[in-house]
Amino acid sequence: MMNKERQERYIETFRKLIRMETVSDPSCGNSPEDFENFRKLTWELFPNIRKACEYREFDGAMVLKWKGADQSKEPVLFMNHYDVVPAKAEDWKYPPFSAELVDGKIWGRGSLDDKSGFWAMLQAADEMAAEGFIPARDIWFEMNCNEETHGESAGKVADWMYDQGMRFEMVFDEGGDIVRDPIGGTKGVFAMIGVGEKSIVNLKFIARSTGGHSSVPEKNTPLARLGKFMAYVDDHQVFDVEMPPAVAEMLRIMAPYSGTTGKLTDKADKLRKPLGLLMPFLGATTGAMVATTLAFTMAGGGEAVNVIPGEVWAVGDMRCSHHQGSEGSIEAIKKVAKKYDIEVEVISKEPESGLVDFRGKAFRLAAEAVKATVPGVDECAPYIMTGASDSRFFGKLSDQCIRFLPYTIDAEQLDSIHGVNEYVDIDTLVPAVDYYRYMYQHV
Repeated sequence: MMNKERQERYIETFRKLIRMETVSDPSCGNSPEDFENFRKLTWELFPNIRKACEYREFDGAMVLKWKGADQSKEPVLFMNHYDVVPAKAEDWKYPPFSAELVDGKIWGRGSLDDKSGFWAMLQAADEMAAEGFIPARDIWFEMNCNEETHGESAGKVADWMYDQGMRFEMVFDEGGDIVRDPIGGTKGVFAMIGVGEKSIVNLKFIARSTGGHSSVPEKNTPLARLGKFMAYVDDHQVFDVEMPPAVAEMLRIMAPYSGTTGKLTDKADKLRKPLGLLMPFLGATTGAMVATTLAFTMAGGGEAVNVIPGEVWAVGDMRCSHHQGSEGSIEAIKKVAKKYDIEVEVISKEPESGLVDFRGKAFRLAAEAVKATVPGVDECAPYIMTGASDSRFFGKLSDQCIRFLPYTIDAEQLDSIHGVNEYVDIDTLVPAVDYYRYMYQHV
């Protein structure tokens, strides 16, 4: 079928998924029926792969097993989620769940994160099932309904698979995209293939005192101490800096596209230490690649305008580097907090993910698929995600968890993820399906 005919058919199918409101934030009022209706629509749109597979549900997470020809080979797992974050209609150019088709773009919440991956993954599988294709090995699919709210269902799926003694040679989840000029000074189009993600720790920082009347304040009241602590963390590098090999490889690959700085980054593998120390000074994005980060996101405390509070607090979202880890990062921030008489409470700690070898089969396969199916890509580069994905739960099931979506996006689209006016370009739909077709044929 000609690409134009495929594109027209894909547009209509994809828009149907965007129109379904699957906001997993419980404060937004979506009901279990909304998600059940989405699942019903999914199998109306993709009946062939549903028929070809064994099917299970885990609290709304959909799991498929597509039986392969060679049962001696380890299976592979493909993942995407179908829930989305909230969207205020008054802030959007077009209603966020209307899936308006304007200027060659489909506008709507989830059009990038992550119904685009969900749709392309199943569209490709459905077509191939209809053609009678049988994969070389078992292919599993996991599609979660609460990735945006900590991924509880994906965790249950991973636990069930682990209890069954399952092991995957490779796992492919959402993550990086194909972007233009990904870091300052680099000119080109790069498929940013995630080889790991930073682990998440949420912390509460508490300053206490005996309180008292504000007319006779002592020095270093709780608010003052908490403010000094946060200002210190904001102004100083309190976590260990180290350039991971994957980031050095990313810089090496981008070196020919990076002008005069490319002469330096071409030797990134040999200059990991000095370049790693430099990167935090080049911006937030580059700094996050080489060290744990901590963002203060909430604060509270106090009783009245004329009362020195007995307790004030702030919450921090910490994204931990692989070299320092969650425990090492917690200890590092506790040392700083102790200087200001601040207590540290661990609210939550997410699983830590390993780093995939960018020379391994999973990364190479994803890169080959991009080169074979997506036009205009200069290079494929490994990188470490600063955000979280459901694949963090599956590290105990595979040493090769890749995080990537085969969509070419620009800076405006990148900002729209979890923001406003999210859209996908219709010219990226056919290549995305072809990417997954290539993957199923070559795993």
